[in-house]
Amino acid sequence: MKITVIGATGMVGSRIVAEAADRGPGIIAASRRPNNTSAVPTVAIHPRVQALPVDAHIASDLDTALAGADAAVLTVRAAPGQTSQVLSLTEAVLTATAHARVPLLVVGGAGPLRSPVDPDSIVLNDPEFVAEEWRDLAAASLAQLEVCRNHPAGRWTYLSPPAVLEPGDRLGDYRRGTTILLTDLDGRSWISAEDLAVAVVDEIEVPSGERHFTVAAR
Repeated sequence: MKITVIGATGMVGSRIVAEAADRGPGIIAASRRPNNTSAVPTVAIHPRVQALPVDAHIASDLDTALAGADAAVLTVRAAPGQTSQVLSLTEAVLTATAHARVPLLVVGGAGPLRSPVDPDSIVLNDPEFVAEEWRDLAAASLAQLEVCRNHPAGRWTYLSPPAVLEPGDRLGDYRRGTTILLTDLDGRSWISAEDLAVAVVDEIEVPSGERHFTVAAR
């Protein structure tokens, strides 16, 4: 299996590259700056990983990155004031993967999930999980999911992480849900980036067929 990871040098992308490479498939680690090996040392040393410079807004770059791929992952995060760029990038990748007939897994945000406190509300509007300073980023994830839903073609799956996603230990274990934010007995919603990567590669290896799902630490 050959997997193309777009956004391979980010916090999540680098861990997906490492997880997938450790399992054996060939990896295309696509990024605007693939030589940033301090962020993803696996790119520099793993024989199964090919680092590839890709501007995801350029169709020919995406075509090259997706050539021969069995699956693709898009993992990008909106910077403050740059929501429109992430949305246009997502649409470009959806179009390219549809053209290449490659299934796409989008690692997005928790904003579109239903609140575990009030299932009639979404996490974006729940200050218990989304502080005011993070609302713009959470809103970007909701808009990103809508871009996926409104795209006319292609096979895509949207993964919403829990409220807190940060580097940690790889335990190789997680809980899986659908469209309601997962919390533990203390009300915490969290997973390590390492275990999110485990969930991503699990979904690629054995697709669930779900359009939108979430995961969290046990």
